[in-house]
Amino acid sequence: MPKDIATEKTHIRCKVIIEVLGKPKEHVENSIRLYVDKIKEDSDLILLSSKFADAEEKDGLWSTFVELEMVVKGITKLIAFCFDYMPSSVQVLKPESYMLERATIEDFANDLQARLHHVDMIIKKQKNENDFLRKNMNTSVKNSILIALSFGKFEFKTLSKATGIHDNELKLFLDSLLKDDKIKEDNGIYSLNIKYKNAEEQA
Repeated sequence: MPKDIATEKTHIRCKVIIEVLGKPKEHVENSIRLYVDKIKEDSDLILLSSKFADAEEKDGLWSTFVELEMVVKGITKLIAFCFDYMPSSVQVLKPESYMLERATIEDFANDLQARLHHVDMIIKKQKNENDFLRKNMNTSVKNSILIALSFGKFEFKTLSKATGIHDNELKLFLDSLLKDDKIKEDNGIYSLNIKYKNAEEQA
């Protein structure tokens, strides 16, 4: 086998960049250093150098990155590293080419599918939880508006202060309640729809 041809078990020297985005600034800076500390603890990853960038603010969020040069013990571990740490870029320095057996490629493909299915499951679970929370929040906000209006009629600004809901968000909820025929609006004055009020009293 030529010297520049490597197998799946050959150590790989590479440069990677890992980015972190969030807030506040201190959390972002601490998070990226925790990432690097965790990498140092992995026996299959040999960290050679790390260069941290200063955190910068953009659109209310802070971002920073670290450039790492390291040696990874095999291409299988490199792929696992990419899934675990989600680097924004990977540059392989050595070796320049590989010789992989068919069984190894099949293992890579199956592992990739398993990881993608796991990620998909987490995303779907998170989406269901978010949908549930969003639905409950919307119901709670609408109920607070209806409770406020059960005490009488309110102008928009007064209703905003009474419920603690900002103008833009309040307008969306009021439009939804108007569409559901639970409230009515007359020259900027909001009140409970008499049909809805009677139904609630009878319930």
